[in-house]
Amino acid sequence: MKGKSVGEMRRVAGIALLAVALCGCGGSPRLKPLTPESVVLAFGDSLTSGVGAEDEESYPAVLATLLGCVVVNAGVAGEVTDEGFDRLPALLRRYKPSLVVLCHGGNDMLQRRGDADLVRNLRGMIENAQAAGADVILLGVPRPGLFLKSPPFYAELATEYRVPYDGKILPRILSTPFRKSDTIHPNAAGYRQLAERVAALIRTGS
Repeated sequence: MKGKSVGEMRRVAGIALLAVALCGCGGSPRLKPLTPESVVLAFGDSLTSGVGAEDEESYPAVLATLLGCVVVNAGVAGEVTDEGFDRLPALLRRYKPSLVVLCHGGNDMLQRRGDADLVRNLRGMIENAQAAGADVILLGVPRPGLFLKSPPFYAELATEYRVPYDGKILPRILSTPFRKSDTIHPNAAGYRQLAERVAALIRTGS
């Protein structure tokens, strides 16, 4: 009876350890809570810089109001991910952000550059941000076409690095005529919707 009791205890303990391990591997990605002193780095191309709207209507500007902290607009119109990968480390050192919102890759796809390079550069940017102590949110950019949809590699990267991700908001905005300024850029209403979605990702991930 005593041996059976010890064996039963070991079995229960094993199940408990397995449950803990599974909980640690699953669940939603978590973000460190932001404070008024936090810095968020919005990093990307023209979708981040705010082409199609006034500066104060860009999604980083609206996001700063929604979050109540500093949001640095680090968007460069026309930039490809090779350039973004090279540019990001200096910004991480300068601003020491708590969070990086990464929205990049549209120009690579417009220029029909290979997906392999795009993915490699996105992976490097995520790794550099995390190595600098920043959390990351990834936004999927739609591939140009009749039916807008973010390529699967965005979601795969988000899963690989366990970062909050949205691959539907930009395709939805850019498929809605009254929320875009041209075929590839939102207008003020579209950028506000994007900022609200990023703010919701931050709230649910922290």
